Amino acid sequence: MLRILILVFILTSCGGGGTSSSSPIDTGNNSGNNQNNNNGEQCEQYQDRVFKCEFTHGNLSRYYYIHQPHPEAQGSSSVLFNLHGYGSNALAQMQYGDFRDFANNKENNFILIHPQGAPLNTALTSSASHWNSGGWTIGSTVDDVDFIDTIIGFISQKYNINQDRIYSTGMSNGGFMSYHLACNLSSKIAAVASVTGSMSRETFNSCDPSHPTPVMQIHGTIDGTVPFDGNSALGMESIPDVIEFWRSYNSCSLDPVIKIEDFFEIGYSVEHQVYGSCLNEVQVELYKVEGMWHTWPKEEDFGISASKVIWEFFNTYDYNGRMN
Repeated sequence: MLRILILVFILTSCGGGGTSSSSPIDTGNNSGNNQNNNNGEQCEQYQDRVFKCEFTHGNLSRYYYIHQPHPEAQGSSSVLFNLHGYGSNALAQMQYGDFRDFANNKENNFILIHPQGAPLNTALTSSASHWNSGGWTIGSTVDDVDFIDTIIGFISQKYNINQDRIYSTGMSNGGFMSYHLACNLSSKIAAVASVTGSMSRETFNSCDPSHPTPVMQIHGTIDGTVPFDGNSALGMESIPDVIEFWRSYNSCSLDPVIKIEDFFEIGYSVEHQVYGSCLNEVQVELYKVEGMWHTWPKEEDFGISASKVIWEFFNTYDYNGRMN
């Protein structure tokens, strides 16, 4: 019983973006613009060009926030899924792991998607939200892979989507889920990035992607929630093992190009490992932040902006590899 209580205490810190006292409240703000669609979802305006869309999936009421592309953007839209951490929520991740400044201009034709994870209640643990990606979420019956796939189907009906440019990133459990999508929804996902997440044992052991996949991992050396060296009791693979899996799968060079940058004024250093010479000219990258804990790093705090480097990474690749 004590072990279960300790486990629950540890996992409540997985979310990122604050606790219930600091996370934005999901008010479902309605400006009067309702959209009832034939595909089974109902959307209402939350903010300017941001809609909250709800539908029933697997007998559960699910929803996501969609930030429409800039009205002056041209051509088909790329799609970025940004997944919150364990126990967190979509609105918290929208602010905590923020891509809005990058996407919200006419030069970058992106649709931002912030889905909401479902509640979890198992013999092992319980939470207000989770992504069913194995590990400590074992026992969940939620099909989050199909949930994300269903969202892709919905937005493809409503917008002109570049199907070769659909990406997923996330914080903690959202990073685990992004890897899970790269393994189990590979036909749709071009590239993934994980911040403080990893691969669960189940994802790692069954991963069978269908194309060379660009991967970026950002992780701190003193992360106590998702340890850099893994946690076998919770089914968390070590970050070196995750990087080696994708290096091998993508047939990259054995040795990375390593750049270490010291930020003496703030007391941190960042080691950037890049595995190149991969199939389709993709790359596998690791940002290892010395002394960083379980957080989404910002440049002023750790010398690296996770949102910025992930944005640049995704804009280098599509489903077919490096873009010209």
